[in-house]
Amino acid sequence: MEWVNAILQGTLLGGLYALFAAGLSLIFGVMRLVNIAHGDLIVLAAYLGLTVTSTIGVHPLLALAIVVPAMALIGYVLQRGILNFTLGDDLLPPLLVTFGLSVILQNALLEVYTADPQKMNAGALETASIPVGDLAVGVLPLLTFAFAIAVIAALQFVFYRTALGRAFRAVSDNQDIAQLMGLNRRHIFGLAMALALAVTAIAGILLGIRTSFDPSSGGGRLIFGFEAVIIGGLGNLWGTLAGGVILGVAQNIGAQINPGWQLLAGHLAFLVVLAIRPRGLFPRISG
Repeated sequence: MEWVNAILQGTLLGGLYALFAAGLSLIFGVMRLVNIAHGDLIVLAAYLGLTVTSTIGVHPLLALAIVVPAMALIGYVLQRGILNFTLGDDLLPPLLVTFGLSVILQNALLEVYTADPQKMNAGALETASIPVGDLAVGVLPLLTFAFAIAVIAALQFVFYRTALGRAFRAVSDNQDIAQLMGLNRRHIFGLAMALALAVTAIAGILLGIRTSFDPSSGGGRLIFGFEAVIIGGLGNLWGTLAGGVILGVAQNIGAQINPGWQLLAGHLAFLVVLAIRPRGLFPRISG
């Protein structure tokens, strides 16, 4: 039963990792941009949620109504004001710029919030559980997994069933032809980053409810997000969820064998998948 519980909890943890990764997958699929600052933006969203909850006294989940649009606006401005100028055939400029952005974000958060770990108070939600046979399943992990499914389903709908999604796919396939057809690629890229950071806001709030965070904790979130994206397949949104689940289950099984092996087991699962399927388990196909 302990092993069943480890797999179940790992599966639910994979929902959080999928939320970390969904924004990365989206912006890579649209503009081939690898955002080194993604983990720090997740932490920024968590701090924004903390500020909202402490200022106006609302529940962290209700703070999403403010944090999601705020992060979307930050994403649009960031893309239009900085990142659009780094895009091109050379992958190095956006990597360097987003690395610099990561350093700036960490130091800014350190100045404003100090290095003390913080955590959002969600009240009874943090400890509530549902009995399932001999197991107790936490309501918060279940809610997180439900958020992950809903977010990825919504992104999939937007990407393949809306005019905005067609614009995303057009600029992804060929920017020059899309521009000739009347699409402003800079604006489309800005909207893609806004959508990605809206998802990041949800991930940041749920992270802040689940565990403590500090200005330097973005690096770990970035690694988990990258591993989930690469395991699932670059640019494949549902593959991102599968990658998150595989990573979460591997970590929990490792922890079940030896508590010190939790992170190592996840990294080993990532390396095994990368060795067998370099493009991930479910590489992106056009649709």
